[in-house]
Amino acid sequence: MTRTATRIATAAQAAIVASNSTVVTEWALRYFGPWWNATGTTADDCPQVIADINPDKVTEIAQRVAGGSDEETVYANSVMVLARDDDGTVFASQPDDKTAYRAEPRGPLHIYGCEDVPVALAAARLAREVVRGRLLADGWSILHASAVVRDGQTVLALGDKGAGKTTTALLLARAGWHLLANDRVFIRPDGDRLRVLPWPSAAAIGLGLLDALGWYDQVRDRVRRGERLHPTQHQKVTDALHSGSRIPLWKESSKELKPQFFPDQLATWLGLTLATEGHAARILFPRTTPGAEPALLDEDRRVRAGDFFTVGTEDRYPDVFGLLPADIPRSEPLLELLGELPRHTLALGHDVKANSDFLTQVAGPAA
Repeated sequence: MTRTATRIATAAQAAIVASNSTVVTEWALRYFGPWWNATGTTADDCPQVIADINPDKVTEIAQRVAGGSDEETVYANSVMVLARDDDGTVFASQPDDKTAYRAEPRGPLHIYGCEDVPVALAAARLAREVVRGRLLADGWSILHASAVVRDGQTVLALGDKGAGKTTTALLLARAGWHLLANDRVFIRPDGDRLRVLPWPSAAAIGLGLLDALGWYDQVRDRVRRGERLHPTQHQKVTDALHSGSRIPLWKESSKELKPQFFPDQLATWLGLTLATEGHAARILFPRTTPGAEPALLDEDRRVRAGDFFTVGTEDRYPDVFGLLPADIPRSEPLLELLGELPRHTLALGHDVKANSDFLTQVAGPAA
């Protein structure tokens, strides 16, 4: 069987994805290239993830899991049913995606599927998990934050859901900073500083925010010409873009449905520049309230343990295949270093220009 391969790497940690479909390996090049280093390589270089189009294997593993399932979870918003052998081999099936998995101890992770795109999505997610596990073992942690970089200096935006982390990062990126992360960052002490790396992922930007930032029309034009956003985007969002609706969409009244951008589309569609790393220099804690005037608040909000993602608190990518280390660094040393950085708690409103002018003053002018 002929396979192509893509190597992804960041901070001296790497993983290789191999596949009998060039769609899968080219997808990895596109997905990781803007934020991590992704290059073509050969499948002879001991891949950690082998992702093939093989419907027979999908059926075989689905039947095996159905006959001996002892676990069920939700992985990347899709139900996953698992079975474990006595030797530690994990078999898994995601029926809705028509994908299946086999993970042997000390062996590569095998992904099987019936169609290119679901296999490419699964391969990208799990290759990222391989690198994530190696980064965690090397002392990195994952912080729930958006981030921008200027001259190597990183501004982190933290806060609860809906606080305005993404808005803060996008406004600064639109003003000339380089976008490092939309939702998560890897962070680790680097001498007396804190080094920050991106978490490659699709970027979700709500219809209302897309309109407010002046990007809606150009995105809609591309979609109507047949260009496609990330396939995890809900069909209702695609329909809204075709119809010209700018009204935010909600699923079950709690989860906003948003356009989903490939990392490279942040540059090619929205004109943003992406960063590959930086050092933490400042922390912003935005709080968005309709009608509010942008202002500094007299509150000393600090980074806390709950701002980190851990194996126990991971909500989208549970470690079903044992790719993450059991022992990860405690957050206390990081919290101490983060506590030494300048920090500001901010009030933001819905006036984009006022917010942007205020944020560039607080964060510092872009180069």
